[in-house]
Amino acid sequence: MKVVTAEEMREIDKKTIEGCGILGVVLMERAGLAVASKIKEIFGRKRVIIVSGSGNNGGDGLVVARNLHNEGWDVKVFLTSRPEDLKGDALSQYKSTVKFGVEIQPVKELLTHYSSVLTRHPIIVDAILGTGLSKNVTGKLSEVISLLNKSNIPIISVDIPSGISSDSGQVMGVAVRADYTVTFGLPKRGHLLYPGAEYSGKLFIEDIGFPEELLGTEKLNIELLMKDYISALIPKRNRYSHKGDYGHVLIIAGSRGKTGAALMAARACLKTGAGLVTIGVPESLADIFQSRVTEEMTLILPDKGDGTLSARASNEILDFLNKTADLLAIGPGIGVSAETEKLMRTLIKNSETPIVIDADGINSIKRRREVFSKVKVPLILTPHPGEMARLLNPPLPPFRKGGVEGFEREGRGRITVKIQDIEEDRINTAISFAKETGTYLVLKGVPTIIAVPDGRAFINSTGNPGMATAGTGDVLTGMISGFLGQTMNPLNACILGVYMHGLSGDMAASEKGQNPMIASDIIDKIPNAFHSFEPNG
Repeated sequence: MKVVTAEEMREIDKKTIEGCGILGVVLMERAGLAVASKIKEIFGRKRVIIVSGSGNNGGDGLVVARNLHNEGWDVKVFLTSRPEDLKGDALSQYKSTVKFGVEIQPVKELLTHYSSVLTRHPIIVDAILGTGLSKNVTGKLSEVISLLNKSNIPIISVDIPSGISSDSGQVMGVAVRADYTVTFGLPKRGHLLYPGAEYSGKLFIEDIGFPEELLGTEKLNIELLMKDYISALIPKRNRYSHKGDYGHVLIIAGSRGKTGAALMAARACLKTGAGLVTIGVPESLADIFQSRVTEEMTLILPDKGDGTLSARASNEILDFLNKTADLLAIGPGIGVSAETEKLMRTLIKNSETPIVIDADGINSIKRRREVFSKVKVPLILTPHPGEMARLLNPPLPPFRKGGVEGFEREGRGRITVKIQDIEEDRINTAISFAKETGTYLVLKGVPTIIAVPDGRAFINSTGNPGMATAGTGDVLTGMISGFLGQTMNPLNACILGVYMHGLSGDMAASEKGQNPMIASDIIDKIPNAFHSFEPNG
């Protein structure tokens, strides 16, 4: 399902009205009827107050009021603007609503008598601002929204909770905390990005007659991942096949104290369907790994004697990739040092197989985006927001003791991109990075965003707070790598890995609860996630 900005939705509105001959007032009527129908479906009560603004969102609210009133509901409308300030379709709906005998009062009456009004009317419809908001809510509207939030009465918002940016999901000063939101045609970015997703409550997407070719056009470059989309991507297993047909993944992960990262990534990779998995391990830790692996194989690599990889390991890794493995996954738990920085640069420059980079692999190339200009193969990066910030900030000097501090004292290498900046603009951050570097970017978080070099992005719809625990990123690395080994399609591998990772987490949370979940629980539920796509699953 496509996801739109406010401007993209306005363009769909415009083309529907001008190109298809459907009047704006007709779309407004259908929108209001959809909300009224949902109110009756959810509540089945007979008393409601509707707070309507001066624009089209307020017009939708007036349609709701007129139709519920006509069915015998006790309806009160509070208008946030003067009637004479209404224009266009909203003014037409106001006149019609008045003729139907609906009681319409200025919003100051709600502010003055809110206790008695809210006691008698146990449902609130928020039709104040809609998707066109471009500046912070202040003054009287801020007071009204704060009052609604304090009411402890169920709120249903029309299109988007008033005060939420439809493009970023950010709170514009103050915003309605809705229990339900009814939007039209397509979801907006602000419904899915936080905190907007939390403020939207349960989201309903209603068809009000927009042409399907406008809702599905390739010009809309953001997609919400849904189960039917994922179903078509799951690799099929041919009856006449063997393990070599499903990919051989080399995973370089782990260091002293962090061997679990490698083992979790490898196990998740196998559970996802990879035919063969080899873990590249520091030679001083070889005995530890040999005692713990079962289906996995090991590749012993040179280390520095302290349980971390030496840059000399690059020759053996590249040789193994050229002769044996189909792709490389690197990063979980390898540590960060001058040696890992050199190792990462060498592998990125010289690998002839796809690479998945996570965790310390990303930290080892932080602030060094020029390294991506050397890439000859598909490159997938899976940063969390902190790692993403490190990638985006200005370059630092070569790794050396005390070097960073001196560099920053001179006024260079300062932090210019913060985690908050990324969280407030997750989609555009991911898209711009993927386009600039030619990489496939999986920006982990809530929600996880997948961005690809051609400018498209995908928003994940699975996952839960129980997955905020150590090791879940290592599991995701393994799953993406497993799918990449089977499909050799970087985009499909990212989509499948992210969605199935979240789905497995949802299944684990359903069984164990979110608080007790650990990363291994997610791995254990990968088979259940696959089973859910089978005909009787």
